[in-house]
Amino acid sequence: MSLYSGLQKRIISIDIVKLKAHTRIMTLADKITSARLILAPSFFLVYFLPRFFPAFFGATPIPFGSGVVYTGAVWTVPVLWLIAIVSELSDLFDGKIARKRGEVSDFGKLFDPFADTLTKITYFLCFVIDGIFPPFLFLLVLYREFSILFVRNLMLKKGVALGARLSGKVKTVIYVVAGGFALLATSLIRFGVGEEYFRWFVLTAQVIFVLSVIVSIYSFVEYTLVYIKTPKTGSANQG
Repeated sequence: MSLYSGLQKRIISIDIVKLKAHTRIMTLADKITSARLILAPSFFLVYFLPRFFPAFFGATPIPFGSGVVYTGAVWTVPVLWLIAIVSELSDLFDGKIARKRGEVSDFGKLFDPFADTLTKITYFLCFVIDGIFPPFLFLLVLYREFSILFVRNLMLKKGVALGARLSGKVKTVIYVVAGGFALLATSLIRFGVGEEYFRWFVLTAQVIFVLSVIVSIYSFVEYTLVYIKTPKTGSANQG
């Protein structure tokens, strides 16, 4: 028997019907979630086009804090807001669609926070480079997110897919508000509205960002306690 014919028989012998649907194809909710994996780098690219090609886009650099912001390239403002809004809407609806269609899966519970984290980290990195967000706070966010990833992997070893809990969802909301004020500040400066308004919105974004870091650390502590209290074959309460 040739290697090819033997492999062919093994494939034919697999009962495809017994496989769960979400292991064969991505669900609609998963596809919506995966859109954020495309939108996040798109945001990064559009955000920094004026920096990469200032002469081509008519952008003018203005030193601010530890970074440089740019006036001009006003076309990027509606594009950035569109990407950000679509990303947040996808995060809002993917879970609802999964529950409505009965397609909630362990993969989705892990894929959704992964895509959300990747998106927020991308946004925050843009604001850090522009000097809007303090780098050390961004570093705390990175530490927290990687630590949560480690805890999720530990939970998988216990047979539990740890989904988002209430504190994690609150953290995400505060992330969105902080990012919104930062993007609003960037929008104002690109429209040339005035540096005084820009600085006020930056200060507001920074205060909210500090709050988000505090909540994110509390959230990490809560996730860690859930891991400690969860037996090996137990189940974590999904919030």
